[in-house]
Amino acid sequence: MTPSMEDSKAVKMLKASGEGGYGVVGVYSLETITAVVRAAESKKSPAQILLFPWDLHYSPLLIHLAAAACSTVKVPITPHMDHAQSEDEIVQVADYQFDSIMVDMSHYEKDEDLEKTVRITRMLHERGIATEVEPGRINKGDGGAMGGRGWIRDTGDLEVLLTTGEEASRFVATGIDFLAPAFGNVHGKYGGTENIKLQYDRYAAFKFCKAGFTREATKGKCSLVLHCTNTFRTKIMQKCIKGEENTGKVPLMELMGKGTDLIQQELEYKMDVMGSSGKASVVSCK
Repeated sequence: MTPSMEDSKAVKMLKASGEGGYGVVGVYSLETITAVVRAAESKKSPAQILLFPWDLHYSPLLIHLAAAACSTVKVPITPHMDHAQSEDEIVQVADYQFDSIMVDMSHYEKDEDLEKTVRITRMLHERGIATEVEPGRINKGDGGAMGGRGWIRDTGDLEVLLTTGEEASRFVATGIDFLAPAFGNVHGKYGGTENIKLQYDRYAAFKFCKAGFTREATKGKCSLVLHCTNTFRTKIMQKCIKGEENTGKVPLMELMGKGTDLIQQELEYKMDVMGSSGKASVVSCK
């Protein structure tokens, strides 16, 4: 019998954040696993630990560490595999203890992207694993921007494909659990907050029944998440969250040299900004 996705801790966490109007921070790497656990317990906040397919090849020990952290922490934290772009890797990753996996086929043409997403989502749901997709294409590559480790394919040489209402509706209809829209956000560095060019008119179209896609289309079907928030100022972050974007994925690699304590301080600040502090009791840890 296929497990009910309503029982997924990741699904319950982001559904609760959408209904409560706050965001949930997501971080990655060995150092930030320690920091996010400390910050989440200090702020009584839910959170996500993000890993990449790179971790599968570098050392599965990181995956086991993330799973152990999520299972022993006193607040709800879920392990998420971000930007899984290979079907073979997704099959391997599904054998680990992930609550959710991002099925990122955005480097394929739209129809092939959709076909692969449908098939892989069905397979993951049969294992009780929630799925995230990114309709459109958020340019630049985290692999290049974050030290050349090749975590995801660099799409900087490909055409920018912003999420359209029709496209989002097609992906929601596949049964995915989380939708990450492309509306001007980019992977990697913006080169200053003045270069953050979010298309709030496009974003508003999702919210206010324009472009053939509304928030009602996702209600009860999937949650919205937001990528590429590492340099978002407080006002920008909160403006997105008020629009019910649920997850801010925060790459904090620039803080590594300053130690885990400084990362924890930054994460606690992000939890305050996103409004998740004190919300741990909303979601069961089990």
